[in-house]
Amino acid sequence: MLIKTDPAISRLLMLRSGAIVVQLIAVLSVYFLLDHQIALMPLLGVIAVEAVFQLASVFAYRQVNQAKPAGMLMQLTADVLFLTILLSLSGGATNAFVSLLLLPIMIAAITLGARGLAYIAVLAIAAYSLLLIKMPEHSMHQINMSGHFISMWVNFVLSACVIALVIGAMNRALQQRERTISKVREKQLRSEQLVILDGAAAQITHQLATPIANLQLLFEELLEEHPNNDVIQQMRIPLSQCRTQLDDFRMLSVQLRNKQTQVPIESKQLQVKLNDTLLLHYPDQQIIWLNEAPEATLQSDAMLFPAILNLLQNAVIANQKHAQMQLELSWQQPDVQSIAFVVRDFGAGFSPSQLAELGGQLMPSEQGMGIAVMLSNATFERLNGSLTVYNHPEGGAVAKVTLPLLTAETKA
Repeated sequence: MLIKTDPAISRLLMLRSGAIVVQLIAVLSVYFLLDHQIALMPLLGVIAVEAVFQLASVFAYRQVNQAKPAGMLMQLTADVLFLTILLSLSGGATNAFVSLLLLPIMIAAITLGARGLAYIAVLAIAAYSLLLIKMPEHSMHQINMSGHFISMWVNFVLSACVIALVIGAMNRALQQRERTISKVREKQLRSEQLVILDGAAAQITHQLATPIANLQLLFEELLEEHPNNDVIQQMRIPLSQCRTQLDDFRMLSVQLRNKQTQVPIESKQLQVKLNDTLLLHYPDQQIIWLNEAPEATLQSDAMLFPAILNLLQNAVIANQKHAQMQLELSWQQPDVQSIAFVVRDFGAGFSPSQLAELGGQLMPSEQGMGIAVMLSNATFERLNGSLTVYNHPEGGAVAKVTLPLLTAETKA
């Protein structure tokens, strides 16, 4: 029944089920076999209430894949309260099993944050203190046992603090290491994908170079034979664009191999370059700059402009699919150390699956997003920047590129 339940709360519920059975056996054995006079019916009533609470918890969490911290906090609070009531009915602070109040603190140290752990630790210490205060006077003064019980209370408090601090710190360190390992693994997988894409792109470019050269020769021959043919004249621009793209790719490959990529660029210079490229390739789109580029210098490389251009091309594709002809571009400065370039289109926006996966891995998309966005995101991360995508409240999608600014020290 707990197969699909959150592992942390599933273990807690299984542990409580075993504890209820042990409590029932212990109470019955002490009363009937050892012939000790204990409050049998009140104890059985508390165990019955605990069993009902357990059944309700199992039913409530049977299909919960990720339990909220508040739910775990409530469960541990109930465990402390039930255990305190059982101990108060069976000797209080003199009960040999009073140290079981440390168990919820241990579980909280592994499953809860610092505030939740502190709450459970204080609650358990308060429960022990209440049991000690409510002890009968004759038990405290019999053979001068008051000092012994107070020493036990001090030992419990110290043990609770040590458990909370040590196990809590170890658990946070382990979680931090797991997050670091997960990030490194994710970057490694992404790098492997990029290497594969880079090899495939280089091979395809090399294979395209010869056909394009042959087409250029055929174009020149046809142009000599039919200089006034309009169809032949129209072939000039696309062939020129193909040659330019191949030359740019070769130059980019040389820069990457020689690691001649880190160069500063002014934000205004980048804005002019982007604006000219958009006007050249997408004359049908209305480019609206909401503000001018601030006086700022960015750390750039040979891939920064193509990475931003990929986002702009995806925005144009999203517009064209929904007969929209307007792009909104703007600059933001979140803090003194970074600057953000924001692109908004007026298409359909991102689906929930795209928002979850865009930029992290390859994914199919009718709008052409996936590979280009992943490559762009890798470029921004290499420059210590980031890419954020989200849907605009008034419709359309937004891509926000945040890049660090170059200061006087970094320039030097």
